[in-house]
Amino acid sequence: MTPFAGLQSLSYFKRFKMELELWTGPPAPPLPAGYAFVPWHDGLLGDHADALAASFHETIDAVVFPSLGDRSGCHYLMTEISRKSGFLPGATWLLAGPSGYCGTVQGVREAGGVGAIQNVGIASGYRNRGLGSVLLGQALEGFRRAGLKRALLEVTAQNEGALRLYRRLGFRRRKIVYKAVVAQAGAW
Repeated sequence: MTPFAGLQSLSYFKRFKMELELWTGPPAPPLPAGYAFVPWHDGLLGDHADALAASFHETIDAVVFPSLGDRSGCHYLMTEISRKSGFLPGATWLLAGPSGYCGTVQGVREAGGVGAIQNVGIASGYRNRGLGSVLLGQALEGFRRAGLKRALLEVTAQNEGALRLYRRLGFRRRKIVYKAVVAQAGAW
């Protein structure tokens, strides 16, 4: 038996902590015709989970956070987010499109008047239409209405589309962190 038998292989993913002063940044673009924001209520938890799963299935973020890789993990995640003491329903939205729910965002109030975006997800068939901008803008407006001064989020460095979105909306990188993930056969 080798001295390393039973050890698991780890991969490390670079992530950026990004921040936005809520008094800065461009206003959210208008919601395109045929789409609607749906405010949070407990009965929509499963719909948020479905939208998360459709948004993150088979992406780098599902490797970094395996709970994003399937509906049951997304349901567990949404349950935990909605139970947080700082959960902000006014910063948590579903995006309804012509064929059903196609996006979701969740917001949480953290210490010091900071709003933390938990997840922003747009289902793969709906990307590159500006929907991420309007959905994130809606959550940021929820933070403003709650009296928060700053917003923050984390993003995996390889998620170039999300990085472009966040930079365009005024988020700036404040810190680099690394997330250790147990390597899975056939992952990413």
